[in-house]
Amino acid sequence: MLDILRPIAAACDLSVPVEHRLPVAVIGAGSIVDVAHLPAYAGAGLPVRGIVDLDVAKAEQVADRHGIDRVYESLDDLLADDVPVVDIAVAPTAQPDIARRALDAGKHLLCQKPFALELADAEDLVERAAARGRRVTVNQQMRYEEGIAAARAMVQQGWIGEPTSMTITVNIVTDFSVWDWLYRSPQLDFWYHSIHYFDAVRSILGEPEQVYAVAGRTPGQGPAGETRTISTLSFPGGAQAMVFVNHENRAADPQASFRIDGSEGAVRGTVGLLYDYPHGRPDTLEVYSRSVPTDGWLSYPVTSRWLPDAVAGPMRALLADVATGAEAPTSGRDNMHTLRLIHALYRSVDTGQAQVP
Repeated sequence: MLDILRPIAAACDLSVPVEHRLPVAVIGAGSIVDVAHLPAYAGAGLPVRGIVDLDVAKAEQVADRHGIDRVYESLDDLLADDVPVVDIAVAPTAQPDIARRALDAGKHLLCQKPFALELADAEDLVERAAARGRRVTVNQQMRYEEGIAAARAMVQQGWIGEPTSMTITVNIVTDFSVWDWLYRSPQLDFWYHSIHYFDAVRSILGEPEQVYAVAGRTPGQGPAGETRTISTLSFPGGAQAMVFVNHENRAADPQASFRIDGSEGAVRGTVGLLYDYPHGRPDTLEVYSRSVPTDGWLSYPVTSRWLPDAVAGPMRALLADVATGAEAPTSGRDNMHTLRLIHALYRSVDTGQAQVP
């Protein structure tokens, strides 16, 4: 039975071939860079040449912790360096302008999600990169998270037949006060959290033809934006997806699970990171297949974690794109579909009607 899991494990490989490895510079020294990006790059054997942040002292502390030799004096200082790849890890409102400057300086980019809040900005970045022969990938790292990656591989190999539905249920406590700008944002869950789920759904079921969503706040909550959302997605051919998210669980029973049903079986799992963010625990994943067959529910041995491990995935894909021309699964061009989906969800909330992404 272990032999049938080998191609699934291969689809989850996050190693970076030696011949693809290029020096990386990082813009931003926030907590996600400290606990996820830099550990992931170290684990993948990627050389980080330097880091820059508006808070120089913070950049120096992060550099010391991760053995980075250079703290750039400014963004201009970084862009003047001949480092070929830049990881931009800043607030989304600041990202487009920095990305434009980096592309004009000839850099390949890893941008954070959301790629851009305005579709026009995202389109401009994609076009600008193409005109300059540069590559842009978006850090939608949930696609590379092992539980999701393995589930997607099982679906793609036909283990559950024709996929008919996918559900994601997240009922947790999220302390958004850690990020002051996020705490005050009038739009919250869709843009800054659930965008991961919708991107993952797209990677498995394709492009939805219609979406419907409702969103709300919980009495007494601190964050300004929506913390409760329920969304449904309809796909050509009849498949459907539902994403339920609540960040204000007040019963101390966190839940973060997903399930994909098909004509010949199902895949189900849990997202370990969300049970104790940012430390988390390993995912779980099981598959039931009539076509393999699995003789009941078969467990897949998840060996990595969303943070920091999956963060290596988008960078691995970017470097492969630079080396071979194979477009990254979460390229800027592909991510336009995720951005259009998020805009459609907000339109649905505002109008009370289903929308076409």
